[in-house]
Amino acid sequence: MKVFLCLVALFCAPSIFASDDFDLEAHMKNMGLAYKHSVEATQLPEFNTAIDEFITLVKRSKSATFHKQAEQSLQGLDKVIAKAELAKKLANEKGLTAAKGPLKAIDGLRKQYHKLHEPPGFWELLFGK
Repeated sequence: MKVFLCLVALFCAPSIFASDDFDLEAHMKNMGLAYKHSVEATQLPEFNTAIDEFITLVKRSKSATFHKQAEQSLQGLDKVIAKAELAKKLANEKGLTAAKGPLKAIDGLRKQYHKLHEPPGFWELLFGK
């Protein structure tokens, strides 16, 4: 009986840790909230906490399974991480105002890369691309 339980645990373990169970939509909402907190921050410690959380969430989202254009999606996440780290560096060296440029660029990247995963519209379904 112990052998049977060990075998069941062994074969079920990969499915427990699989990235397919990763809820990317919920994770993206948390990323958006952390981003919003970093943009709205008025004090450096508050900004650092928010941007650190945002960076952590973006790095975690790289483990998700992207079914369409995965390579481009991962490149986009890398660009977002780079901009967020730049924003943090500028904020710590020059103040929160200096971080606004990279933060605005993150929003532009979000819009650009979300287009990769938008569902097709009515006319596209009807006539194709």
